[in-house]
Amino acid sequence: MNQHQPNPSTHTYEEVNQATVNRTLSQTWKLLSMTLFFAAAMAMLALETGVFFGPLITLGVYFVLLFVVARTEDRAIGLFWVFMLTGWLGFSLGPLLSYVLALNGGSDTVLTALAGTGGIFLLTSAFGRNPERDLSSMGPFLMVGVLVAFVTGLVNVFFLEIPALQSAIAAAFMLLSSGIIAWYTNVIVRGGETNYIRATVMLFVAVYNLFTSLLMLLGFNSDD
Repeated sequence: MNQHQPNPSTHTYEEVNQATVNRTLSQTWKLLSMTLFFAAAMAMLALETGVFFGPLITLGVYFVLLFVVARTEDRAIGLFWVFMLTGWLGFSLGPLLSYVLALNGGSDTVLTALAGTGGIFLLTSAFGRNPERDLSSMGPFLMVGVLVAFVTGLVNVFFLEIPALQSAIAAAFMLLSSGIIAWYTNVIVRGGETNYIRATVMLFVAVYNLFTSLLMLLGFNSDD
């Protein structure tokens, strides 16, 4: 999934208002936690109901919701749309989870992907939380990488259907998403992001991409 660019930091660490940084981090972690739980509940709902949507509908709704969030991120109503966006992404996991769970050891695969996602998130966010470490130069590279991987993935899904290429794309998304978590956390602690709604969406999409990438890689390597 594609993500939008943050506002680049124009401040040195010494110029940053630490109270603002702490508030943004606290609000972001709280909202991110809530949206992750909500997305998980929506994924379970998708599995229970068996209501799945094709990739075109999934992407279309995603980009519409992303646009609405961007338009409302400075207002209280933006919180509602954040949950709509993250809930939709959680619901869209239904087909992938259904496929993986049907494999031999599918439940273990899902749990391994969850544990891997949590571990990578903790490590990369901890790396980015050092305010004296400037990771701003990573931003353009990561965004271009996500765009290239995203377009390549679409081409492969609709035209090429090459399993080995899909595995390579998943591996690329895993690395890029890990980098985005570290980079964007660093953006926040250095005062380059003060909007916790925008920060939550950026980090949520990175975690989502990280989890789905791990799930696909582990699923493709299954004995089934």
